[in-house]
Amino acid sequence: MQIDQLIIYKNISQDVDVLKCLSFVEDESLINESEFISQLLILAEKYELHGQLFQSLLTYLLAYHENTFTLALERKKEIPDSLKKVVCHDFEYLFRIFHYDFSHIDSLYKDLFFYFINSSHIINQEIFDLLSHLQTQLSQSTSVEEFYQILYNHYYQYGVGKYGLNKAFRYLNNQIIPIDHIGNNTLEQLIGYESQKERLTANTEAFLKGHKANNVLLYGDSGTGKSSSIKALLNRYYKDGLRMVEVYKHQFISLPQIINELQNRHYRFIIFMDDLSFEEFEVEYKYLKAVIEGGLEKKPDNILIYATSNRRHLIKETWNGRQHDQEINNNDAMQEKLSLVSRFGVQIMYIHPDKQHYLDIIDALAQAYHLNMSVDQLHELALQWEIRNGGFSGRTAKQFIHMLLSQQS
Repeated sequence: MQIDQLIIYKNISQDVDVLKCLSFVEDESLINESEFISQLLILAEKYELHGQLFQSLLTYLLAYHENTFTLALERKKEIPDSLKKVVCHDFEYLFRIFHYDFSHIDSLYKDLFFYFINSSHIINQEIFDLLSHLQTQLSQSTSVEEFYQILYNHYYQYGVGKYGLNKAFRYLNNQIIPIDHIGNNTLEQLIGYESQKERLTANTEAFLKGHKANNVLLYGDSGTGKSSSIKALLNRYYKDGLRMVEVYKHQFISLPQIINELQNRHYRFIIFMDDLSFEEFEVEYKYLKAVIEGGLEKKPDNILIYATSNRRHLIKETWNGRQHDQEINNNDAMQEKLSLVSRFGVQIMYIHPDKQHYLDIIDALAQAYHLNMSVDQLHELALQWEIRNGGFSGRTAKQFIHMLLSQQS
């Protein structure tokens, strides 16, 4: 069976370099061995392939191919026998080429056929580990039925495509794309703010369980961990199906399109808006209000909005804005500006730490980074640093520790 006879996995790739590699196992007269290996090495850099490169390539293609079968498993749907039969038809071919015997290729090229990338160059370690495990399982399969069951379990547990494998995304050039570099910070690393974290996690856990949950606004002093708290949710709840899409203020007009794409997936999405605030002349908040509550279309149950702001009242007010000669119905104008924040059912305040809380943060960070310094000296330097660098805050503490680390390196 040729690749163009695939049904469910039809068009498994549009990448010309991938198609060249696949054509080699179809007919080795189409491209020579050196070109085949050359294309594999190019793809190894592009897709972080490793080990037996051809198997790694096929694993990547299978993990990212969205089709009737894979999307049904992502939604935890039963697979009817008729669909399984067609899928196994495709897997007969894919199983065969996955286990293709390359033992006859020239020894000069065979050394390059097994390629191990430097772990320090891995962009996303979690995806790398997940695909490595899937590749190992598939390489050990001995039948089409076993090949099918391995992929069935993978799609059922992790889903498929970019949403199945990635944690975070941004909206760019009219499409939602993955963010490769995600911090590994946790809520435990945010010292203090226990009641704030408890309210945030309680709302998020209710959301993940399919219960009623609210949009969340984290507001208050800068550098207190508002954004870090939301980002840390990803690392805690990713395996529970949480995904996050970062959207900027100028993109609010595109929120209906973003939501339309997300609502059809099985995951729970938080649309993250960092440092949210509006000047008097900005009207983007009207798009946000309509999406949160007020438009004809109901916001899907698998989407919430989490935002951070240094202001509780997100839209800037001035004394000029309160002058009655600026608008006849001045009270209506003020209510219009205040109505956005009321659409966030959970509002959590973060304030600057006091001196002792600041020093507690310093101690925890020093321990985490294994700084070799006496507590008295550490505290003395930390207090000198905060005077010159913005006062007591978690951000100031982190910057101070980074300064000490740079001096030790």
